[in-house]
Amino acid sequence: MNMAHSVALVDDHHLVRNGLVATVNALGGYEVTIQAGHGGELMAALTTLPPPDIAIVDLNMPVMDGYETIAWLRKEHPGVLPLALTFDARDDALVKAVRAGARGFLLKSAPYEVLKSAMDSLMLTGYYYTEATHDTMQRNPGLTTHAERERERIRNSITPREMEFLLLVCDPEEHTYEQIAAVMGVHRRTVDNYRIALFEKFDIKSKTGLVLFALRWGLLTLPS
Repeated sequence: MNMAHSVALVDDHHLVRNGLVATVNALGGYEVTIQAGHGGELMAALTTLPPPDIAIVDLNMPVMDGYETIAWLRKEHPGVLPLALTFDARDDALVKAVRAGARGFLLKSAPYEVLKSAMDSLMLTGYYYTEATHDTMQRNPGLTTHAERERERIRNSITPREMEFLLLVCDPEEHTYEQIAAVMGVHRRTVDNYRIALFEKFDIKSKTGLVLFALRWGLLTLPS
């Protein structure tokens, strides 16, 4: 008699997790050996329990979400096959999950037989990708989210000198425009031109707006 494949279920919703436990155990060939409410609980469990063959991981959880959990599994337990589970059907969720290390992606609304097919595929090939998943990957070969693509577009629309000005505006020293002009070695009117250009490009209306804009799009981490 063949041993059942071990499964970890990581989901913060107790009713959903309990239902999945009953479902997986009833499918045949699989047995839930670990239950966790978030990635931190899974990490703790794996200090004493053997790693499972498959980890079904909800993407939206408190403390340590599914993306972090899957990335941790890829690093610390590469033999575990993570299956991302979510209500979110957007391309960005799939892209982030696959980039984190998910070997498959499954909606919580999927029928039980699809769950069985997904786990069978994971054990047979190491992956579970549907036609929809394939289409998403084809549309996004660079594995980037919409926000990341928009950030790159914004970054590319800002000139190097405008970026230098923006970073000085965001400096903790809280430079005045006159001080920024001195640091950049330009006339104050030139600094005003940089400010006006950014205002017009991104519909910004104040110095505070410039700082919030830079923070929102993560521009402060980019080199000038």
